[in-house]
Amino acid sequence: MCRTIVWLASVCLLICPSLSCYDCFIDVEDSLRLCWGHVLTNTNVRNMDECFRKLDRIFNTNQTVIEAGRVGEGFDIKLKEILEAEILPVVEEFDQNLNMDTVYERRLQTAADNFIAAASKLPRVSGCFPPCGFQSAGAVYNCITCQYDSCEFPLDCPVEEIEVMENHKAQMWCDVAFDLPSDIEVIWRFAEEIKTQEMDQFIEVTAGVDRLYSIPSTSLQHQGTYQCEIYSGSRSIVRIYFYITVTPQLVAGHTELQEIFDLSLLPGGQLLSAPGAAPRSFLPLLLVLLTTCLTTSLLLLFLTLGVLYWSSSEEDHNEGDADDDDHFELEMS
Repeated sequence: MCRTIVWLASVCLLICPSLSCYDCFIDVEDSLRLCWGHVLTNTNVRNMDECFRKLDRIFNTNQTVIEAGRVGEGFDIKLKEILEAEILPVVEEFDQNLNMDTVYERRLQTAADNFIAAASKLPRVSGCFPPCGFQSAGAVYNCITCQYDSCEFPLDCPVEEIEVMENHKAQMWCDVAFDLPSDIEVIWRFAEEIKTQEMDQFIEVTAGVDRLYSIPSTSLQHQGTYQCEIYSGSRSIVRIYFYITVTPQLVAGHTELQEIFDLSLLPGGQLLSAPGAAPRSFLPLLLVLLTTCLTTSLLLLFLTLGVLYWSSSEEDHNEGDADDDDHFELEMS
């Protein structure tokens, strides 16, 4: 009866505070055998409870041990092999033998250090694909829970921006890098004109299994945020966002001309030359153009003055002829 009470108390001390890699992989019976001969140096009394507290301090609450145990999927078996290789030989050696607490401290700390060194070399790569989505297959082992954690990513993905010209086609793929269940449902929603991830801003557009949303011919009313949410049963797996900016055709044409002009100029007023040729200065060409324009303007001015002078001379000549005719007629009469 007394032995049963001691066993229950020891088990409670071992597993109640918290789990760790030690508790995940070492049986309670082996821990009892390990701590059976633990003797306190100051009182020379066998004390199993203090041995379990020592295990808790060296393994259970040791954050370095816990981090070393965060391995990729499938490597928890390797963790078990490493820890058993360090602990079980000590169990066989200490079973039914008295050893001072200083010996326990040294041997257990060495076992923990060796476990950390070996476990830290195991692959850390997991099945998690950032930056978003509930990924149940995320394989990071957790020594506190003795199981693999799912990927700790938010459901909402960053907003992807798409620019499209008016009357052009737009397509959005509700795609993710991780594997999806076979029973998915896809719901598309739309928030007109605004860029947002607030759920109450969206209205449902369509629901089904199609992960492609297509707009054959965009117009200004299609500008806004599109949300694709994937469900498996009642669980939301991921929410993907697209913000579409629709550029009117007239504005697009003006922008393209401006870009072509900007690209034709280099810093310092230089024109873009043919590939392989040195850039030509824009300033000499500007001087030539200004000189040509000035010369042409002066030439036109002189021509205009000449025409006016010729017209004036013709009028004076015609008036003189008319006066002579009148004088001749008077003499005849």
